[in-house]
Amino acid sequence: MNKLKMGIIGTGGIAQARHIPSYLKLQDKVEIVAVYDINQPLAETVAEKFQIPYVFDNYHDLLVKVDAVTICTPNKFHAEISIAALEAGVHVLCEKPMAMNAEEGKLMIEAARKANKLLSIAYHYRFLENTTVAKQASLEIGDPLVTRVQALRRRKVPGWGVFTNKELQGGGSLIDFGCHLLDLSLWLLDEPEPLEVTGTSYNRLSKLPNQVNDWGSFDSETFEVDDHVTAYIKFSDYSSLLFECSWAANIKEDYVNVSISGVDGGLNVFPYETYQPKNGKMTTTTAADLDENHENAGYLQAKNFVESCLGEAELISKPEQALKVTKIIDAIYKSSETGESVRL
Repeated sequence: MNKLKMGIIGTGGIAQARHIPSYLKLQDKVEIVAVYDINQPLAETVAEKFQIPYVFDNYHDLLVKVDAVTICTPNKFHAEISIAALEAGVHVLCEKPMAMNAEEGKLMIEAARKANKLLSIAYHYRFLENTTVAKQASLEIGDPLVTRVQALRRRKVPGWGVFTNKELQGGGSLIDFGCHLLDLSLWLLDEPEPLEVTGTSYNRLSKLPNQVNDWGSFDSETFEVDDHVTAYIKFSDYSSLLFECSWAANIKEDYVNVSISGVDGGLNVFPYETYQPKNGKMTTTTAADLDENHENAGYLQAKNFVESCLGEAELISKPEQALKVTKIIDAIYKSSETGESVRL
């Protein structure tokens, strides 16, 4: 069997921690043949560390050598590089979020359709064992009514890289962290169409001097992205979603969860539990030893992408689904700016 030839565009933290190690576990199906980074010394270091044969100083030259690429650049470059790769006849796995905005996301999907190549966005929470079990259980709770989503970190603004750079990232806690839980919740809900969004974003806390922050230092005077976001979303199936995310919450501890209250029962993801009325009483069902390991989820994501490129599987994270997340993100930011709800 011919192996898929993979290129890595952007060799920073997420490439080294998740994507490259995952592909190295799939060496019977994929071979990492080339890397590119705007920081060429970093690309050369990564190539040497992982024994990758080619290092390019131009990503267009890399595209000639590969069948697929994994894009791990700042958000500003997701659309540009994805479209260039697709037009070159190369499959694309792009890190989340899909793009800086929905218009860019639409252009990415159009390029994938024209090229007849795969485009997937790296929403790896879909591949956690908790969430795959929850996806099956979602069929048992009936029509969803209210979904609650929380992605909260206690004073953990990422102080490295470009996470707080609005020009390169487009936003902060919502576009970086909250997007994962938005994608997960829509997937569990079977992708309902969002109709109306009301949102508020904050960055007051991170503008205060003398920050207490567990994830490195950052300049409070130049902080320009959101560190807290709340939203209320109405869907076409008449269900609603209550959303909250933060990089810097003043809370007891980090808290990440999705819960769904449906007509026939309820579902909680972290930890996994279901709630149903049976025999005149409310019952709670749990599952033991579920793996919440993000490293393993990254491997399963890579496996699905590689096998889909080889024609052996179907993409679990589809670009049309990722575009829906980006549309909601756009609407939350717009609602916060205008003080009005946004109809989609």
